[in-house]
Amino acid sequence: METEHRVSTLELFFDLVFVFTITQLTVLLADDLSLRGAGQVVLIFTVLFWMYGGYAYLTNQVPPDRPVRRVLILLAMGAFLVCALAVPTAFGEGGVAFGLGYLFVVLMHSALYTQAHGRGVLWFALPNALSALSVTAAGLFDGLPAWGLWLLALVLQFVTPVIVRRVAASGARPAVEETVGDQLGGISAPHFVERHGLLLIIVFGESVIAIGIGVGSMPLTLGIAGGAFLTLAVGAALWWMYFVRDEGRAERVFARTAPDRRFRLALRAYYYAFLPMLLGIAAFSAGVKKTIGHLGEHLHAGPALALAGGVACYLAGDVAFRRVLGIRPVRFRALAVVPVLATAAAGMRLGGAWQLTALVLVLVGALAAEARAVRPAGAGDAVPAGVTGSG
Repeated sequence: METEHRVSTLELFFDLVFVFTITQLTVLLADDLSLRGAGQVVLIFTVLFWMYGGYAYLTNQVPPDRPVRRVLILLAMGAFLVCALAVPTAFGEGGVAFGLGYLFVVLMHSALYTQAHGRGVLWFALPNALSALSVTAAGLFDGLPAWGLWLLALVLQFVTPVIVRRVAASGARPAVEETVGDQLGGISAPHFVERHGLLLIIVFGESVIAIGIGVGSMPLTLGIAGGAFLTLAVGAALWWMYFVRDEGRAERVFARTAPDRRFRLALRAYYYAFLPMLLGIAAFSAGVKKTIGHLGEHLHAGPALALAGGVACYLAGDVAFRRVLGIRPVRFRALAVVPVLATAAAGMRLGGAWQLTALVLVLVGALAAEARAVRPAGAGDAVPAGVTGSG
């Protein structure tokens, strides 16, 4: 029987601080709706989300139920706050501050894992620290050298799971093998799924906040009220796609997965697939900020592409999430990506209100088609091949 382990209020507090980094990334993208700005947002958030995932794994295995653990998590929250404050200038004068804050996040993470796993933490602590040092060094440069060091940080992060899995599978160092093996196989399904679901719902709040920021001090006209409703409708459709059925299914799939295979499944579903989902909400929110006060005007390419690209990015991540966990069907959501991207033309030629309306129609249409095609309850659940087993 799976041990019941739910998210604590301290973890939720941690997530609120982390989501401030997404708020800052939305601001950064809204101020620079270009390929350069989008590239910076992707690099910064990918690096940050890696360590958020590290803390999600951490508290899944090492609950913050002791004073020393709570203090270390609070210190990590302070370091994430420094990173968030430095986000707007992370590729400029704030680069070193961002990197040092991120390095402190990594060190607190390693210290917390040491509480339970001793020296076995070195197998992932060292690559994480090198990644943080690469980001810090990037703050000393401009242009291509800075971008190269950020990319190096990503490479170091992506190879870390490979190193850890190979150490866990080897028999050369039994004590270390047991430590890392316990880490990989000790994921509590209820806690892990709930933690990421709570993060996602907090990030959805960004699209609501974007409405208020975009409206500012403008008078509340019927047009703005209608645009706010359409924006909320888009967010509600995206919420529906994950929370109405997929969250519960994800927990059941994890519960039926052999413990020694949960780490890889979690990495694919809640890191690689969740990345575009979260980035998509941030991009959509940036587009809302630039659009909500100009709904009757023809949009520039940047805001129109942010709205359409953000929703399409979310859909792509959601499709990947479903495929990883064997949740069916996926074809309706995959097919919706193309018409969602095409709504950018409506925004540029007709206006923001028309683009938001088109987005709502496409998303609701995909959900309706999917609802008609779904078989009786439970028939859409499928454990991915190769992940079942005892445990």
